Amino acid sequence: MALTSMHALVAYAADKAAHRPANSVVLAPGSALTHATFVPCGDKPMAVIFDADETLIWNLGFEARAAGGEPFDPARWARWEQTGQKAIVAVPGAVHVVTALRKAGVTPVVNSNRSAVNADATAAALKAAGLGDFVHGETLFLQGDDGPGSGKDGRRARIAARYCVIAMAGDQLGDFSDVFGTLSVTQRHALAVHGSAAGLWGKGWFVLPNPVYGAALKGGFDDVFPADKRWADPAEEKK
Repeated sequence: MALTSMHALVAYAADKAAHRPANSVVLAPGSALTHATFVPCGDKPMAVIFDADETLIWNLGFEARAAGGEPFDPARWARWEQTGQKAIVAVPGAVHVVTALRKAGVTPVVNSNRSAVNADATAAALKAAGLGDFVHGETLFLQGDDGPGSGKDGRRARIAARYCVIAMAGDQLGDFSDVFGTLSVTQRHALAVHGSAAGLWGKGWFVLPNPVYGAALKGGFDDVFPADKRWADPAEEKK
């Protein structure tokens, strides 16, 4: 499914690159999802916005510990951001899509809730996964760049001011609009299926299947989490 979605995104982006759209797929500030309006493109260079974790990169080393029963710890996640570069891989299809976009003259941009404090380490992780170079503040935007909190709309606005965003990809609704996070499950479903966003799925907004769970991961622990992608928490090594 991830490969199918990635190929669909490349085909969609190639078409938009050949036929420049008037508007991006980033909601204009203050826009409702019921009657959506979008940031105009003008003559800005074209880009596609991606989430990072479980969209472009697969955090195998961290997930192996979680699968072993270790509870989530924000401090441990921060250490993972800083030191986990060798225990990740690219999500299937991710290298293909960013390579194809760059060849088409479209810039891949990452908008992630990894911390801006760890910007250099996150750029290194993306490169280690084979995804090429990302520059903080230009093609890499992180939590803390626009104030506290995990909302991505502020960063999306900054990106859309610089680029004509022809597509966005992520594994959850917050990768497309913070409005979804303010709603109940019923409201989110109604807007996703019947609101202005309904016509964007697969046509500018691409939801990618999260690789952390599901039938595709059936198998032994060592099959799902290879030994060479395990991660040792530096805090534990100091004990």
